[in-house]
Amino acid sequence: MMKRWAIAILLTILGGGVSACADGASWKEEVVLHDGSKIHVERNLIRKGRHEPFQRPSIGEQRLSFILPATKRPVVWKDEFSEDLGSANFLPMMLEIDKDMAYLVVSPMGCLSYNKWGRPNPPYVVFKYQGKTWNRIALEELPVRFKTPNLIISAPDDAVKQVGGNLVSAETVKELNNRRVAAGTEQPHLKQILREPVASSQLCPPQLKGFKAPDLIPPKDGGEGGK
Repeated sequence: MMKRWAIAILLTILGGGVSACADGASWKEEVVLHDGSKIHVERNLIRKGRHEPFQRPSIGEQRLSFILPATKRPVVWKDEFSEDLGSANFLPMMLEIDKDMAYLVVSPMGCLSYNKWGRPNPPYVVFKYQGKTWNRIALEELPVRFKTPNLIISAPDDAVKQVGGNLVSAETVKELNNRRVAAGTEQPHLKQILREPVASSQLCPPQLKGFKAPDLIPPKDGGEGGK
């Protein structure tokens, strides 16, 4: 009887490993804009959603908050949990400001998100804030002077824990984004905002629409079994 209870408890623990248990983080980043000016961006992130046993959940929700210099009003961008992905959608890369407008460039987080957002190439989704709302725009509408990622891109909550402190300097953000990676795993589109399509080998494989039955191979000499 005790053995049965032990097995039941173990299964409960394993089942809990793929449920929505959350852990979060909040911090501020010093962001250098294209003209050299700086703003502070507050970031909030919660990890939750589907994941393998004994592994951390993916980013489940995230938020960026900042003051728009031209209006002195707070602006918030949210990336909420998506049931079809089992996580949030994006990796924020670059925030830029032009008068009373803000631009945010993000990269789809994983292949499910990349397919969901139309398989853009280069692999960016661009949002523009104007008139109190965020709307998606084409990459071509992003001013060409906006070139350099200025937000921590990869696992930002883990990166902040490593460097310590509540405010991450712009120099540290740059260093984190330019850390060396193993040969063959480089992602040039995360170093600069590209304007030309990247090679298909650098993108997620095409989404399968369904299974196709194999073509029948005709028998040799018109007979059965090639006889």
